[in-house]
Amino acid sequence: MFNLVPLMLEKVGIIVIVAFLLSQMRSFRQIVLKEHNRNEKIMLILLFGAFGIISNYTGIEIHQSSINKAGWLSFIDSESAIANTRVMGVVIGGLLGGPMVGVGAGLIAAVHRYTLGGFTAFSCSISTLIAGLIAGYFGRRRKLKGKKITAAYAVMIGMTLEALQMLIILVAAKPFELAWALVQVIGFPMIFVNGFGTLLFMFIIQSIMHEEVRARANQTNLAFKIADRTLPFFRQGLNTHSCKEISEIMLKLTNADAVAVTNDHQVLAHVGIASDHHIPNEKLATGLTKKVLESGKIAIVKTKEDIFCYHRNCPLEAAIVLPLKVKSKIVGTLKMYYNQPEYLDKVQEQLAEGLANLFSTQLELAEAEHQAKLLKDAEIKALQAQIHPHFLFNSINTISVLCRKDVNKARQLLLDLSSFFRGNLQGARQMLIPLEKELENVRAYISLEQTRFPNKYCIAFQIDPGLEEVYIPPFTLQPLVENAIHYGFPRSKTEGKITIRIFHKNNQLKIIVADNGDGIPKDRIKVLGKQIVNSKKGNGTALFNISERLKGIYNGQASLTIKSQVDSGSTITISIPLDSKGVFERDVKSLYSG
Repeated sequence: MFNLVPLMLEKVGIIVIVAFLLSQMRSFRQIVLKEHNRNEKIMLILLFGAFGIISNYTGIEIHQSSINKAGWLSFIDSESAIANTRVMGVVIGGLLGGPMVGVGAGLIAAVHRYTLGGFTAFSCSISTLIAGLIAGYFGRRRKLKGKKITAAYAVMIGMTLEALQMLIILVAAKPFELAWALVQVIGFPMIFVNGFGTLLFMFIIQSIMHEEVRARANQTNLAFKIADRTLPFFRQGLNTHSCKEISEIMLKLTNADAVAVTNDHQVLAHVGIASDHHIPNEKLATGLTKKVLESGKIAIVKTKEDIFCYHRNCPLEAAIVLPLKVKSKIVGTLKMYYNQPEYLDKVQEQLAEGLANLFSTQLELAEAEHQAKLLKDAEIKALQAQIHPHFLFNSINTISVLCRKDVNKARQLLLDLSSFFRGNLQGARQMLIPLEKELENVRAYISLEQTRFPNKYCIAFQIDPGLEEVYIPPFTLQPLVENAIHYGFPRSKTEGKITIRIFHKNNQLKIIVADNGDGIPKDRIKVLGKQIVNSKKGNGTALFNISERLKGIYNGQASLTIKSQVDSGSTITISIPLDSKGVFERDVKSLYSG
């Protein structure tokens, strides 16, 4: 009995070697790993049925309890039997593919075993078929429970079904004395060796699965890496600059020989080989791209003719072209080209498909972000437009009185009023303006107000040189001065004082408006700038307006703070971020100028 074990291990080695060699074939790996449809189950039946046939041919003939070491069995004596690993392949097939595969593979192996003859031909054939059915049942049951087919589970099922085969031989094989003698010789070796062979076979299957998981993880990481690097450019939309950057990133991180991006009518970028005739801003060079734009479906081709580039000597031999969509509308294509068709494998196809979905999502997010920004800009411009008209009427009344008393003064005030409202009109159309323009508006406003209320207050400017070209939101400073004039010392008999300080500190532009007026109660300070508060003196609209615009324009990086004590005056400070050169991190001139 124990002499049979090393011989059986030798036969198991043949099956394991075949399985290992098959595991290196992509087609075998795909059949084993995929969810199986009918055609794939047929392939599994043929595959594991073939393992059964190999086991039959390479089995060890047992004649009246003696071991025959013949290498290849095509026929055996009527009083002989076979010790082999037939059940191992059938059981693994059933566990992986379910009852259909188990029965199919079992039937192939059983029929072949029956044709070899021997007094156990019928019992071995029946036991093989039953083993396939039972293994398939337990394999499907375990999958329905959401559990994996582990190596330990497969070994347990395999050894159990091999033991069942021994029982069937004892029951069905005749004469019983010969069957009993056979089981005593082959029982333990076949149960043990088939279990060990199943363990090795499952290790190979698990290795395939682990490699597939690692490959998918690497592919996913690469896809997210590409998506992360390309996101800033997709946020700019599809244009020549952004698409060139995207194409260069993809060319560097994938196996493609050329990468291109188009919109729905022209090439926006092409990097890599064939750049001599696939030129940006020209019409689409390949009929394949036009086909994808029309159909909205992915196209994978591996011949030069299928690409049908108009250039006769184009080196592109294979391509995958993917549609880019925004809200189900095709806005362009992503193309990966190869000069050797074998480079365009399944991994590249899956990567490209994943990237196309990610890129389409990024384009949709970019569009949504653009629309949100337009809405925010509209809200900010609406806030800027909230300039109270009563100042205009008061100024006109003041000028009309001066026309009788002081014509030159009236003329100057008209110029100041014109300058003030010109600045208002320009500010309503712009998100940011130079500080010097805001100061012109403030001085024009002060001139008009001091004419109405002479000797009521004085205003001092303390402005660091070199800040005139710094851009700030319009109507930031003037409403603060207006608040100080009207609410700081409305009934004061002494001359009030307002100080305007503008300087930069810690990469921030500081705008401070301080007065020595009546001050603000503590309970009111808590809500000023955060909401509109109704009161006898006003509703805090100006401060709320400025605060909201600062939030919208600077994404929370700017601030407005209020410090005040009753009867001691108030100080309002605005902090706006600057870069190292004293301009904002955004290219405000190009975005918001006239």
